[in-house]
Amino acid sequence: MTELVAVKAALKTQAVETPSWAYGNSGTRFKVFAQQGVPRTPQEKLDDAAQVHAYTGVAPTVALHIPWDKVDDYAALAKHAEDRGVKLGAINSNTFQDDDYKLGSICHPDAAVRRKAVDHLLECVDIMDATGSKDLKLWFADGTNYPGQDDVRERQDRLAEGLAEVYGRLGEGQRMLLEYKFFEPAFYTTDVPDWGTAYAHCLKLGPKAQVVVDTGHHAPGTNIEFIVATLLREGKLGGFDFNSRFYADDDLMVGAADPFQLFRIMYEVVRGGGFTSEVAFMLDQCHNIEAKIPAIIRSVMNVQEATAKALLVDREALGAAQRSGDVLGANAVLMDAYNTDVRPLLREVREEMGLDPDPIAAYAGSGWAAKIVEERVGGEQAGWGA
Repeated sequence: MTELVAVKAALKTQAVETPSWAYGNSGTRFKVFAQQGVPRTPQEKLDDAAQVHAYTGVAPTVALHIPWDKVDDYAALAKHAEDRGVKLGAINSNTFQDDDYKLGSICHPDAAVRRKAVDHLLECVDIMDATGSKDLKLWFADGTNYPGQDDVRERQDRLAEGLAEVYGRLGEGQRMLLEYKFFEPAFYTTDVPDWGTAYAHCLKLGPKAQVVVDTGHHAPGTNIEFIVATLLREGKLGGFDFNSRFYADDDLMVGAADPFQLFRIMYEVVRGGGFTSEVAFMLDQCHNIEAKIPAIIRSVMNVQEATAKALLVDREALGAAQRSGDVLGANAVLMDAYNTDVRPLLREVREEMGLDPDPIAAYAGSGWAAKIVEERVGGEQAGWGA
């Protein structure tokens, strides 16, 4: 019973950051599918994010993407968020949607283009200062399409130089979170293709630089939980971009394709102390064909369920089985936790937090979906374009 109380207490402290862009229109590289009631402004994105937090109780922050969420007054935007019960989270940079970045941004062979990219990253740190955000999240589409197109080593030198300048601009309590992706859109080489490359740069930069693990950014068969365990061991796991994939970086709802993988990842997080440290748990998803707010609520719930199961692993029994070489026994301990139906436990947790035990049903009955369809008429809907 004492252990169950501890599990409940841990679940109540969980925080999953939702991304502003997930509330906007999105689609494939061929077509963006518009939906009624989609936010037109950063403020309306925050309004929707507040709904997710209101019904889950564990989504208190919202990541911004610049320039998609650019405003004239960031202090006012932070106040808008606070008035709705949420706060502004990580600031995500964008060095991939400008014609100048065709051959790369921070790794571009032209110094003028590199300067433009670094200046944008420095602008993002300025925005962090204005919003109170502590994390600058970097993902670069930089790479090459053909052998010989550019000097691979020189591109790493340019990357290191640009990152160092931005790192030097970070203030007290601010971090640089470096994301990796093994392919797309570059077809031959990617400049930050894997956790090792990201780790090497972060290690050289210093303690304020840490690695982000996007669960969709790996080759098929990659043992993501091993990467998580290693980065935690080295004190270099800065956060997650949670999503799910079947083939590549599909950006589906987290836990949709392989909930067992999500459980295994969360077990290593719990095992490595990441659940009670500064590791940031963020969603990075696109909801192309499903209703956006319910999909984000469901994603948060999926993370909660995986976390609950990870917290229920009998660590003492597992350790005993591992030390004695009981292969089947050790596996059974993990599987017992994974096969536990934690939905009743999470319903109890929500009730104890003063929330409806069924967030999806509560949102559906709130009338918010009909309200935004009726009110958000005219203007330009938010979306990443295609």
